[in-house]
Amino acid sequence: MPEITNIEAVTQTLQSEMRRDPKIFITGEDVGKRGGVFRATKGLMEEFGEERVVDSPLSELSLVAVGIGAALYGLRPVVEIQFADFIAPAFNQIVQEAARFRYRTNGEWPCPLLIRTPYGGGIGGGLYHSQSIEATYSHIPGLYVVAPSTPYDIAGMLRYALRVNDPVLFLEHKKTYRLIKGEVPADEYMIPFMKADIKRVGNDVTVIAYGLMLHETLQAAQELVHEDINVEVIDPRTLHPLDQDTILSSVKKTGKALIVHEDNLTLGLGAEIAALIASEAFEFLDAPVMRVAGPDVPAMPYARTMQDYFMPNAEKIAAAVRKLNAY
Repeated sequence: MPEITNIEAVTQTLQSEMRRDPKIFITGEDVGKRGGVFRATKGLMEEFGEERVVDSPLSELSLVAVGIGAALYGLRPVVEIQFADFIAPAFNQIVQEAARFRYRTNGEWPCPLLIRTPYGGGIGGGLYHSQSIEATYSHIPGLYVVAPSTPYDIAGMLRYALRVNDPVLFLEHKKTYRLIKGEVPADEYMIPFMKADIKRVGNDVTVIAYGLMLHETLQAAQELVHEDINVEVIDPRTLHPLDQDTILSSVKKTGKALIVHEDNLTLGLGAEIAALIASEAFEFLDAPVMRVAGPDVPAMPYARTMQDYFMPNAEKIAAAVRKLNAY
């Protein structure tokens, strides 16, 4: 199998799915001739035409509203929000409308809306091009929030997202777009939501991480092998709802848990996972549950030195694992 990048996995999967299902269309800012800011939709307008790859005005609220309307009437809209930072104007449409349609209609009106957006920092994007939004939207019942981190997972989960009948927020870490490569089978496999993946088997410490932080964690785990510390790395893949069984099973085995995410520490996804572990695996713990996360500052700084201070990395993760292991 040839290796492809994360961004190639997005493009190729969208292309094959649009060939499969004529009800799928894409809309967003610059998704047409330009192929999107990160070229995720490159070449799709040339193949499928302007009616299925639709450049939109600069209005995220309208984008999601159009997507909801199309989904309610039988189409499969893929709405691209150019940067996750720009999704706030559509908050009302996502939370009050899309996430609640099935509930408010007693299941009669599903809303199969897929919202794709690049998130995360580490690329010098500063305040408005570096945010992590997963905790905010993982609080919302009725909305799937997924964050696959490898080409294999992206392809499998994107196919699945285009078959479920509920709204999906599909988070793609922008720094991993061309940084991460991997093999992707030619067959049209799917990865169901709520299925975490054990990316590395270990016995000493469980580390739960996703997005760019998954790859930083794997690097840290590899370095710690030389210190006889064997780390088990869990990639949740689906952030809401979580695969609780896989997380708890790992923590019960190792007795020690570290959660790593790039988003701010306070009330981040790590807090929910820590609460889950404390509630359901307390008697198995040999140390407090720890977190490595971004600091509680309003946004990612512009200066490279400050960005590096903000971003968790393999060095910070390894230090936390050493502390846990020695507890």
